[in-house]
Amino acid sequence: MNRTTLTALYLDEIKRSGLQVGDLVGRQADSVLLNSLYQGRFLGRPLFLGQAERDQLETDLRNLRSALVSLPGRLYGGDLAEFARAAGMSEVQVSAILRTQGTAVTSLARPDLYVDENGFRLLEFNMGSAIGGMDNADMIVSLLEHPQLAEFAREHQLEYVDTMREEVRTILTETGFEPDSAPVMVMTDWPSSYSFLEPYLREYAVRLSQLGLDSSAAHIGQLEVRDGRVWLGQRPVDIIYRVFMLEDLLESPEAPALMDPILDAVASGAVKLFTPLDAEMFASKGALAMLSDEKNRSLFDEQELASLDRILPWTRMVRPGPVTLEDGKQADLLHYALSHQDDLALKPTLLHGGNGVLLGWRTDTSPQLWEERIRAGLDGPYVIQRRIRPVPELFPGDDGDLTPWIVAWSAFTMLGRYGGVFARAASVESNVEVINVMGGKAHVTSCLHVRSGA
Repeated sequence: MNRTTLTALYLDEIKRSGLQVGDLVGRQADSVLLNSLYQGRFLGRPLFLGQAERDQLETDLRNLRSALVSLPGRLYGGDLAEFARAAGMSEVQVSAILRTQGTAVTSLARPDLYVDENGFRLLEFNMGSAIGGMDNADMIVSLLEHPQLAEFAREHQLEYVDTMREEVRTILTETGFEPDSAPVMVMTDWPSSYSFLEPYLREYAVRLSQLGLDSSAAHIGQLEVRDGRVWLGQRPVDIIYRVFMLEDLLESPEAPALMDPILDAVASGAVKLFTPLDAEMFASKGALAMLSDEKNRSLFDEQELASLDRILPWTRMVRPGPVTLEDGKQADLLHYALSHQDDLALKPTLLHGGNGVLLGWRTDTSPQLWEERIRAGLDGPYVIQRRIRPVPELFPGDDGDLTPWIVAWSAFTMLGRYGGVFARAASVESNVEVINVMGGKAHVTSCLHVRSGA
């Protein structure tokens, strides 16, 4: 059984039963945690993965991560600062990375992928704690309350990964705390985004507390460094769970001064940071361009190359000069980008959530705008990436009919293995191509996979 067959079988059952999306979403609409962020935008079925597909995806993502974290050593002689600059980091960001560098790069990652006619293809590789979607098990639990899906899951031996529990295990492992030690942890955002995320982070902290982490939520300006510790009010903090991002350092001239005391506390060992800031360096699209570059292929082993060829689209830094295309031919980058607008996306190396992305094939992206942005991006922190053409997935609608949606799969990996899927989707009819929860248009769901050994 693969995802296509499982999906077709389940959709057939839904169609014959006459069920609508409102019948299937379960109690997701009653969840304070889920609705504090997703506001009732839930899809009426999960995604599906066959056992072989899940195993292949896990292998490919593990190999991709391995290749990414090896880049400083393979390309820059171990010089982390030079790698960070090449990946698009500013000097203030490079300094922050070096001050909080851990002994090992975090295993927590959430690659975002589309599925085209050949399989999974990577959009971006998110790494570190400043990512969302780890509440996806709550979605699947609610969906499974409907007897139709529950029976289907039993019949086909389907299961899911509780991503939030795996996250807790990863936090404890990577910060060095014992499983039953209940360290004090603060989910720490940046002041300008905290006003929006606070309700969600507070609910999330309650859930993490139930799973063994004494958690609360705050923004970085509410933390205080004194007496050799970091404090939130009168409570000493053991772990800062980093929701803030490297890009926040560029928000204003005052931003580094807000972060500096916390970075100093981390560097001195007064508090653990989950995850260190170097995670975002490896999540840069500039790093993906290094993996994609033909001249670096000799650096990777056979297994890494097979995975890169399978899931990584052609990606190049926007630099003047020749580039190698997929067929081995050479082309001038600027000329190629301008003459192949319909097949390329322009993306900043570091920004998240679709910010700064320009899709060349959009009807509202004029040739004049495309050329202007490409030329402005030369020698800047931008990449061009080959367009991925996702195959739409069918989902039950409000009237019972099946409607096509474009789905972005966010597949978690933690401690070297598959950690579940959080999916965002936009209907084909909506014509939304940068699928972003924060934009208020994406619907969400999770994934069931065939049990190992089934």
